[in-house]
Amino acid sequence: MSDINLLMAGVLVTGQTYLPELPEKPLQNQPEAPVSRDKISQNQDTVSAEQTAPEELEASPEYTPRSPQVENQNIPDSIPPTITPPTAPEFLETDEGMSQVTSVSQLQDVQPSDWAFGALQSLVERYNCIAGYPNGNYLGKRVMTRYEFAAGLSACLDRVSEILASNTDNTVKQEDLAALQRLQTEYQKELQEFQQRVTSLEAKTTELAANQFTTTTKLVGQAIFSLQGTSSSDVDLFPRDGKPERKAETNLTFNNSVQLTLATSFTGKDLLLTGLSAGNLGSSASQVFTNMGRLGFESDTGNDLYLNELSYRFPVTENLGIVVGTAGVNTNSTFRGINPLEGSGDGAISLFGQRNPILAIGNGTGGVGLDWQISDRVSLQAVYSAEIPNFPGDKRYGGFLGGRYTAGAQLSLAPTDNLDVGLHYLFSHSPDGILGTGVGDAQLISPFAPTTEMNTHAIGATIAWRATENLHLGAWGGWTHSDPVNLSGSVETTNWMLFAALPNLGRPGNLGGIMVGQPPKITSSNLPNGFNFPNFSEGGTKGGRDDTSLHVELFYRTQITENLSLTPGVFVVFNPDHNASNDPLIVGALRATFRF
Repeated sequence: MSDINLLMAGVLVTGQTYLPELPEKPLQNQPEAPVSRDKISQNQDTVSAEQTAPEELEASPEYTPRSPQVENQNIPDSIPPTITPPTAPEFLETDEGMSQVTSVSQLQDVQPSDWAFGALQSLVERYNCIAGYPNGNYLGKRVMTRYEFAAGLSACLDRVSEILASNTDNTVKQEDLAALQRLQTEYQKELQEFQQRVTSLEAKTTELAANQFTTTTKLVGQAIFSLQGTSSSDVDLFPRDGKPERKAETNLTFNNSVQLTLATSFTGKDLLLTGLSAGNLGSSASQVFTNMGRLGFESDTGNDLYLNELSYRFPVTENLGIVVGTAGVNTNSTFRGINPLEGSGDGAISLFGQRNPILAIGNGTGGVGLDWQISDRVSLQAVYSAEIPNFPGDKRYGGFLGGRYTAGAQLSLAPTDNLDVGLHYLFSHSPDGILGTGVGDAQLISPFAPTTEMNTHAIGATIAWRATENLHLGAWGGWTHSDPVNLSGSVETTNWMLFAALPNLGRPGNLGGIMVGQPPKITSSNLPNGFNFPNFSEGGTKGGRDDTSLHVELFYRTQITENLSLTPGVFVVFNPDHNASNDPLIVGALRATFRF
């Protein structure tokens, strides 16, 4: 791929959105104003049988912006290889555009019974002064009103005025001038009203041009309405004796999540993203006593509007792009997406099914990243992101170089045309021993131990193979190693996933998904006694998790229309929280996604 002019990444719900198809055509220039029609009464001299061909008079296009095209999967959370944002909105037009009408008889809706029809017909055929639509109708298939007739007459008056104002040997026939004067008298009221409307329209157009937001900004959005609930299961919250102490269940709820994104290009190769989000779907972790039942489209702002994206992407060279921003810059939005089932609005319904959990380490929001297209089949993405980059206080808890932050890189490979591989490495600093993956073992130290800073190295890989057009297979795996800053010992975790994507299942545009995997699990923890999380209820002694959770998920997205999809899905977590004493947790959801 030879051109990498930065890709627009998304910001819908879990951080990302689909790429709008930005407009490409500038608005057409309007025709110059004709010479005043007052010239008609001042130039009733000689006549001529010929005239020069008039310039084509274009009508203003109808403002019907094209809806952004939505791909089958969510917009990759990356700076994909190529974008060429247009410089102005694109509008729907007819296939042939406006064409000159050479005879009034072509204007099918004009009634020929009035004397004015014959007079206007003669003027049109002689001076070529009215434009109509390609199908021959004037202003559609409606009967021509007196006002509409006056609009046509006004065009002929302007055209004749233009001819009279030119210093040529050709003149307008005396009988035509007389016909125009009679028509002006007959339609004086309608002509005045028409002129007033034109003047008002010109004033409004001038005001809009002076105050328009920009012709290089596109607004796109996603609205999700979802119905979800869980099974009722027994939970062994304190795994000492294998006896459940809690009941895990949630009410059946109906929630929403909305994201709006303004995509602006100043040069045609750069991109400024401004994203707003609101929603009322929060995590179910406190109700089911585990974060393994979280959904991929959660957004809990109390329906208040929040800024979740403010980033600027621009090319440095033909193959190198940079992204910088105070919101929406992290591994999810910088690394190129590999998983075909990723997407908060149209992919897997679970949070764990979105992507390799190590890519969420650090909860990054603002920072800087790059995308380098090394060759046609090799690219490198890198990012530095801080959780609270705007925090001016204690650097232990925030700031661009303080608090929780992450630096990482991904090598993206395409060994063959149907195989994609992503190799991930991340380094993250945590001020409180929390990884921030959001699912599985995201907490590394006992809740009863003092706050402990930790440094984490994470390594992982994601692979996707397009076996056929309608069957994609893949897997990911991740491993983390965390060292406390002021303590001995370390903590290690692992996670993995196998998945199958079934594009166009049942009909084009649909998507089926099957996923089986293990959420992040502490496999080893040898911190000092009292600090280890797996055995926190037994004094925090050393050791990893004895049991293993298994995540099994099925979903089916059906594309109702180009902009609306409906996704029923279910996933089951066996041995939730890596504890065999816990009953299986079943989570079901029905997600409706509208994109515009």
